[in-house]
Amino acid sequence: MTNLLMIEASPRGNSSVSRHMAVEYIDEWQRANPNGKVIQRDLTNTPLKFTDAPWLTAYFTPPDKQSAEMKNALKLSDELVEELLGADVIVIGTPVYNYNVPAVLKAWFDHIVRKGMTLGFSGEGLLKGKRCTVLLASGGVYTEGSPIRDRDIATQWLRLILNVLGIEDIEFIAAGGTKVIDLGEQSRSEYMAPIIPLIREAVYP
Repeated sequence: MTNLLMIEASPRGNSSVSRHMAVEYIDEWQRANPNGKVIQRDLTNTPLKFTDAPWLTAYFTPPDKQSAEMKNALKLSDELVEELLGADVIVIGTPVYNYNVPAVLKAWFDHIVRKGMTLGFSGEGLLKGKRCTVLLASGGVYTEGSPIRDRDIATQWLRLILNVLGIEDIEFIAAGGTKVIDLGEQSRSEYMAPIIPLIREAVYP
């Protein structure tokens, strides 16, 4: 059975373009994989903490020497890592805030980059063979020829950290210029019309 892990990072609910992109991806993926399993991880409803001193102390303590408090500090991280390890296909739906990913998505990565679990002790990525599609929604447009293309930090950073984890099969679907929806210049359905075929194509490697 093939497993899909959908990570969503937008706090905008039904107003979120990246969430509508995620719905389209899941619908097409389920048509292609009727026996597949979908796990949806909404980071805005996940009690993610930024890494703090107790978490780091637990992280750097060998498992056989961790106290009950340390194990509890890593409980959510362990759960997130288990979801990731069990996935064949990973999809990340995220907006772009100030040229980079939202804090909740950065926090998720901080929780799942774990030595001995997703990262080898010599630094090699352990998630080889997994495929990742990133559904990226932004008010700005960062495509080839854009005067602000060099500000596309979100794509660069996501590719970097996914590569570090061993994931090399990565596809980005960029929905730029989403502000036309908020400004009332286009309806969401009009805006999404040319993007939906790209999402559906991405389901098939």
